[in-house]
Amino acid sequence: MGFFSKYNEIEKGLLDLYTQEFQKNNHPEPAKTAESLLDLAIEESKKFNLPANMGDNMLEKEKDDEKMHRFLEKARKEGVRDEDIRWWWNSNDVERMMMLKFDELNRMVLFRKVVEEDGKTSEEAGAVVRKYHPIYGNPEDTTHTQGEDRPLREELKNRINIYVEKQGVDNSDFKKQLDSFSTFNALVRKEIRKGNI
Repeated sequence: MGFFSKYNEIEKGLLDLYTQEFQKNNHPEPAKTAESLLDLAIEESKKFNLPANMGDNMLEKEKDDEKMHRFLEKARKEGVRDEDIRWWWNSNDVERMMMLKFDELNRMVLFRKVVEEDGKTSEEAGAVVRKYHPIYGNPEDTTHTQGEDRPLREELKNRINIYVEKQGVDNSDFKKQLDSFSTFNALVRKEIRKGNI
């Protein structure tokens, strides 16, 4: 009898990938944390049950659906390209949810560190998180931030990740550049306009 796994092949791949990510970050329980995140991502995904190749479908539908056209035009005004729409929306739904959960966990870890170890208030900790992490969501949501600091479209995630990797983890010039902006999102918007992202 073979080994039974509750995960399909894509989910097993995600479990391995994120276990490695947590190991790189010296997380105390990498496999357990990755599994917990994956279970949450799977549950979240079930709520939406989105079809495969949704990005292609959206771009095709846009041609004769005014509502879809308006939705995608708003995204394009935020720097999103058709290839970003395809990359994000054609991804497996659990994979998308996992990326978002991983980001959320990283922001939460930094938030807690700043509050518990540095003695900052929740507001100050939120500002630190926004300074060093991209915040994704609806750019029209101005609950916490305005202008250039507003949330970024999730479709930009891959290009932003590539940009950050190119800068290098210990790049002091990049850190200086980041420090000159109110938030990470403000830097991203400027770099999109310059064609660097």
